[in-house]
Amino acid sequence: MSRAITTPGEKVWDLPPLILHPFNEHVPPCALLENSKAALMLSGLIPNDGTDPDELKKRLLSGRYGEIRMLYFLGKDVHRWMEQCGEWASRVSELGGLEIHPQSFAGLLTANPPETVKEKLLRWGVVDYVSIFSRSIGLNALFAKPPAFDELAEDFLRNYHHYADTLFRCFMDSHPHCDICATSFRFELYASGEYSRMLENEWGGE
Repeated sequence: MSRAITTPGEKVWDLPPLILHPFNEHVPPCALLENSKAALMLSGLIPNDGTDPDELKKRLLSGRYGEIRMLYFLGKDVHRWMEQCGEWASRVSELGGLEIHPQSFAGLLTANPPETVKEKLLRWGVVDYVSIFSRSIGLNALFAKPPAFDELAEDFLRNYHHYADTLFRCFMDSHPHCDICATSFRFELYASGEYSRMLENEWGGE
């Protein structure tokens, strides 16, 4: 359950920045392409190039597992940000009693991020940011650490995106919360290296 928030007056609140760290999976783009081709060949959407079906399945599951790991580590950054936002909100007396919880910030990020954040994501080539962020949150709601490949069922690997979507909905429904929007709450998005350079420039100017 959630409800819309009415903030006092016309004030705009500045949240902590969301800082995303690079993935360290060492997966070359060609491997991701091959995994995608394997999925299409197994589903019959493109002709088989003669590769053994078992090899295609191995490529597909390996690719899905890599995607799960990348989403998991992205979700760690997002959950850390939601915790920081929650700590910030707990110190703002005007927001007391308004049921602002991690789900509020998850909804802001996935459903109504500030325009500056959407523009930066598009510049980075991230078009379907809603699915990416929501699935990363969902997977982190389930796993305390990245699961090993052999700990995941084949059906989960093949269809993890459906499971992750459901996990996100469960996370959002797990606690009553206010829906907050970018007209009242704003934040900036940075890659970790970009944020570090910005801080170095600020300190260097002191």
